[in-house]
Amino acid sequence: MMKFGIDRLLENESLRKPLAGKRVALLAHPASVTRDLTHSLDALAACRDINLSAALGPQHGLRGDKQDNMVESPDFRDPVHAIPVFSLYGEVRRPTDEMMDEFDVILIDLQDLGCRIYTFITTLLYVLEAAAAHKKSVFVLDRPNPAGRPIEGMMLRTGWESFVGAGPMPMRHGMTLGELGRWFIRKFSLDVDYRVIEMEGWRPDDAPGYGWPLGERVWINPSPNAPNLFMARAYAGTVMLEGATLSEGRGTTRPLELFGAPDIDARRVIEEMRRLAPQWLKGCVLRECWFEPTFHKHAGRLCNGVQFHTEGPAYNHAAFRPWRAQALAFKAIRRLYPDYPLWRDFPYEYEIGKLAIDVINGSPLLRHWVDDASATPADLEALTAPDEAAWVDERAQFLAY
Repeated sequence: MMKFGIDRLLENESLRKPLAGKRVALLAHPASVTRDLTHSLDALAACRDINLSAALGPQHGLRGDKQDNMVESPDFRDPVHAIPVFSLYGEVRRPTDEMMDEFDVILIDLQDLGCRIYTFITTLLYVLEAAAAHKKSVFVLDRPNPAGRPIEGMMLRTGWESFVGAGPMPMRHGMTLGELGRWFIRKFSLDVDYRVIEMEGWRPDDAPGYGWPLGERVWINPSPNAPNLFMARAYAGTVMLEGATLSEGRGTTRPLELFGAPDIDARRVIEEMRRLAPQWLKGCVLRECWFEPTFHKHAGRLCNGVQFHTEGPAYNHAAFRPWRAQALAFKAIRRLYPDYPLWRDFPYEYEIGKLAIDVINGSPLLRHWVDDASATPADLEALTAPDEAAWVDERAQFLAY
């Protein structure tokens, strides 16, 4: 039976011994639950040998109620446990001295999606940096990477660090939060008391979940538009749509599994994608679809689009490359509609003066490739493959499973 870090901590008194006599904080969100779906905050509060003194919430809040990017969460006092709950996505994104004064040890129990842009890993780095400065201890209660071990995408380039780009890693990093914490500590030379309560029985290469224990653990949205495992599989590609004028399906029941707009011909887009680089479309099925978002981009307008299907017998976990597939979709649209206003120009995750698509990708290289009429799939492959190979080597020493 597979066990997450929170479950092992709760059932094993010896793992809790380092917390004795310490004030303990919890960084969590709605998916921070035990095997029986008790929220980790409630489960830890029920432990007589844990002195829970504070809680913190990342982007979307401890309760996960904030729908979109740059929608901030306030601090509040937990009405059940009578402890302060601090927001790390409100007036600040880094822990303040006031927050750090409330605890001696912080437990981090966050379900991640395995993608560089998902902000929980940046919050992990910021907490590690603050803990090093304040001589606090950090425990990560490890959870699965639902996207599994595959690696994909270009490395973030120097100078492009942001809240959606904590460091030089590819878009799809293939590590757990606990493993990433060890990499951050080495990469940024942090002097911090860091421990990982590792999972038991996580087998990321096993079907049918390939990272997520399908049928064994319940999926709970770690953020409002992360409704299922299949979105998590596609996310390292479809998240780029946040920097495009195309809808990523927010305002539908399958966000970040599809893209579309009122003014594209999805059948022609799919045909062009298959013509340009059929090798980048292995492992999934593309299907033309129609949808009308109830909010967000193109709200109330009928969109023609494409859905990436990452379930069923056609899904091949090792072959599926969502970042390349979405990049190819951009390229196909640019070739079919050379003047299409593809890129959104708006403040993205507090970055001003940079296009969102570049912030997302950690450089302008992907956008330049899409917009260059002479650039081929082989050109993007030549930029990306060396980065992926380098990451395979770099992450190897940090893998725990």
